[in-house]
Amino acid sequence: MLTGSYASDDVIFLLKDLSGIHIEKSLNEREQAIQKGVHYSEMLPVEYEPSAEYLELFYESLHLYKQKVAVAVGTVAELIIEKKGQDIVLVSLARAGTPIGILIKRYLQMKYNLSVPHYSISIIRGRGLDENAMMHIVNAHPEKQITFIDGWTGKGAISRELTESVNIFNEKHGDVLDDELAVLADPGHCSSLFGTREDFLIPSACLNSTVSGLVSRTVLNSQWIGETDFHGAKVYNELQDEDVSNYHIDEIVSEFEAAVPLVAEAKLVLKESDMTPTWKGLHSIQSIQENFGITDINLVKPGVGETTRVLLRRVPWKILVKDIDNPRLKHIIQLAKERQVAVEVYDQMSYTCCGLIKPLEPSV
Repeated sequence: MLTGSYASDDVIFLLKDLSGIHIEKSLNEREQAIQKGVHYSEMLPVEYEPSAEYLELFYESLHLYKQKVAVAVGTVAELIIEKKGQDIVLVSLARAGTPIGILIKRYLQMKYNLSVPHYSISIIRGRGLDENAMMHIVNAHPEKQITFIDGWTGKGAISRELTESVNIFNEKHGDVLDDELAVLADPGHCSSLFGTREDFLIPSACLNSTVSGLVSRTVLNSQWIGETDFHGAKVYNELQDEDVSNYHIDEIVSEFEAAVPLVAEAKLVLKESDMTPTWKGLHSIQSIQENFGITDINLVKPGVGETTRVLLRRVPWKILVKDIDNPRLKHIIQLAKERQVAVEVYDQMSYTCCGLIKPLEPSV
């Protein structure tokens, strides 16, 4: 199994270590391959090396939002306990879910002196949840309630993928796993287990492996992954001098005790509201698709987290922002400037911002 820079007490990665294999493609190569039908999980993007100016934005956002993140972590953790009790296993979806799963685990330790198992496994759009990893967890913890964790929702593609995978798994193995995805932020209104629905910058969305235990995106390529293997990933040990994974966790954990009364208040407000998933973010996306002539929904990346990711990993042609003067978009504006991507004001959406990937012209 793979070991990143997090302590094993924080998370166990159920991933096959592919660190010795070169499977990175440049952004342009990867974009062309994806749009020609190669599945995104069969290769990795070259890791973005943040500029000094961009790193400053990460630190600035971490210190600005660490209390907000701590309150959201505590809120979703309390909702999980309320729904499932204390005999639970956290299963975070690599890699955006991993730091959030660690934070929830740490909150439960602080608040309830409860040490819950936490695994990080792969889920891949169009290919589903890693069944071998799920069998490992179910066999190791047959009596425990499994809770799936991710960072945030965009248009809900992973939520739908999880539901489909869990239904198939339950039918195949006679289990009754709960497909509800618990998230820190749910701007897409795709979950009923969330810390907030505000579309704000989650600091861990700013960076790639250096805020995720030095672990790459997950890989499912039959050239290296056999039928009985876990899905794969790489560990970028060469980036350890730039690694802020544990610093990021510790900074937010330091806010937990002071956040407890704020968590109680936030939970009360949520419980008095309608927490039912409405998937209203999809309506914004459909409007964007129509206005910008984009037929493939996968080329629309809504929300602060997804827009950040698209600037780091894909080849966007335009970034839409609801309010160009929103101070929470400083890192988006900075990345767009570095990548020479146009930024356009578009206030007819429920998200703070949205990244658009331009369809490639068909080759003649």
